[in-house]
Amino acid sequence: MSTPPPNDDFRSLDHLSLAELEAIRLVLWGGSVIDWHRLNFRDEHEAREFLRSHELDPDQPADRARAEAIKSSAISFLRRNFDFPIPKPVANRDLTALLMLASSKGHRQLCACAILKVMHIIHHLEARELLFMLPISDQELFHLVEQKVYRVIGGMLAQGFPILEFIGGRKNKDSLYVKLLSKPETHAAQIYDKLRFRIVTRAPEDIFPTMNYLMRHVFPFNYVVPKESTNTLCPDRRTCEGHPHLSQLLPQAQLAPDFEETEGLHIDNQFTAKSYRVVHFVVDMPVRVPREVMDSAPPAAWALGPVIFGQTEFQIIDRETEQSNEMGDASHDAYKRRQQVAVARRLKVGFEPNRD
Repeated sequence: MSTPPPNDDFRSLDHLSLAELEAIRLVLWGGSVIDWHRLNFRDEHEAREFLRSHELDPDQPADRARAEAIKSSAISFLRRNFDFPIPKPVANRDLTALLMLASSKGHRQLCACAILKVMHIIHHLEARELLFMLPISDQELFHLVEQKVYRVIGGMLAQGFPILEFIGGRKNKDSLYVKLLSKPETHAAQIYDKLRFRIVTRAPEDIFPTMNYLMRHVFPFNYVVPKESTNTLCPDRRTCEGHPHLSQLLPQAQLAPDFEETEGLHIDNQFTAKSYRVVHFVVDMPVRVPREVMDSAPPAAWALGPVIFGQTEFQIIDRETEQSNEMGDASHDAYKRRQQVAVARRLKVGFEPNRD
């Protein structure tokens, strides 16, 4: 029998639920929740916690009204474009009940999943539209994101969670210029690490629990940016099959156990050494718009809700791996040297494709 966790809010590998493991695997892979066919919430507490990770409080009338408006738009879209049959008992459920229905079985479960997928898109697009309407700069948005992350990580450190080091910051302009100059296909809108946070855990087995805590308190797993994740540190299949509890959950997961072998490993940086190990992902993090900012927005902004998103990069690594990464070709200094050489060459002679 496993021992109870020392802090129920920070769940060890022994206490992760199927829903939490599914979320972790999605973020590690950099997949899209649109491709899922079910949820796995055990009870309404988990479902409501998930809503709060979106900065939507199911106990607040205004937030409930906002969720209902998004749901109505999603149902109208499905009926208008796909003649999608939505039974009234499904359409009339509130968002918490809809999440629970999507975690069940049967035809109504499929309907609930379809509604939630469209809601995911509508909420994201309307939050983007809201951001364009607001009198808020990138730097002010970054500050809102930083406040949220620092508050949560500060609480984790105060409670003695296994985090040995936390570094947050904004990429300086010279670093942004070098990055844009180093990759022919990159433009400014594709730079995801303008705002980044790095967390060093005590041991490798603390990485999944740390990710899980962040997904419940900082960002919802469904807003991970697809195809922008790199996991060279915690091989999914080996990590799960090597742990008694996770190995029991793995066969129930909707992502195949061997997806890493079939999908391949995603490493999108030509300057990163092959020996470098890290868990890296990018998320659209929801933050609530301060009331004084909403008061300065045009009247149409109020119909779009109180939430906007800021793209943020996270790196999570354990102490031993961090020390190994700082040796030889994997070190940050070696990485920067390779990048500088490539940029200098491109500035002098342009991009030269391989001539093998």
